[in-house]
Amino acid sequence: MSLFEDRRDAGRRLAAELEEYRGTNALILALPRGGVVIGFELAAALQLPLEVFISRKIGAPGNPELAIGAVAEIDGLWTDSEAMQLLGVSEEYVEIEAEHQRREIERRIQLYRQGRPLPPMEGRAVIVADDGIATGYTMLAALRGIRLANPAQLVVAVPVAPLETLSKVSREADRVVCLATPEPFYAVGFHYVNFAQVSDEEVVELLQLSRQQLGATEG
Repeated sequence: MSLFEDRRDAGRRLAAELEEYRGTNALILALPRGGVVIGFELAAALQLPLEVFISRKIGAPGNPELAIGAVAEIDGLWTDSEAMQLLGVSEEYVEIEAEHQRREIERRIQLYRQGRPLPPMEGRAVIVADDGIATGYTMLAALRGIRLANPAQLVVAVPVAPLETLSKVSREADRVVCLATPEPFYAVGFHYVNFAQVSDEEVVELLQLSRQQLGATEG
């Protein structure tokens, strides 16, 4: 049985667990694409600014869907040394793939943020949102990158994740808010009735709408 109707439902339910941040100087950073829908609902409910933070997984040789690490837009590189050793993956391969993903990150920064820099994070609570965590590679890379910006508190907010992955994530974050940790986990989309792919256009639209809504609230 699915836990959430869709990402909007999950985002609203997640917002209820983060009420203490309402109207503070906290910032929501969503991992695109699906995390932006979650982030939008959090921003609307908590009256907080929303922006994207981009991290990309590094795939194994010959099997790009099998992640062996990830890289983030702030210099956050996370690799699974055990997986690399098991698959015989060299450091050189990882660096070449990381550079390839950095180029893709730059493309998405231009697409989603029109080249805007990230908002200031120093001294603020930063809530990193996604629609769920499976292996955790992209989240771990994001957290390591964001940590370099010196936030006062680094919070992970996700609707669903496996306990094993959450234990890794909790070592990089100051706080983890997760609504469900089902076992067996299967995959993030398994726990949603509707887990349709989120388009680039929807990401851009939600970011613009969130800025408009926050501006109207502040006005």
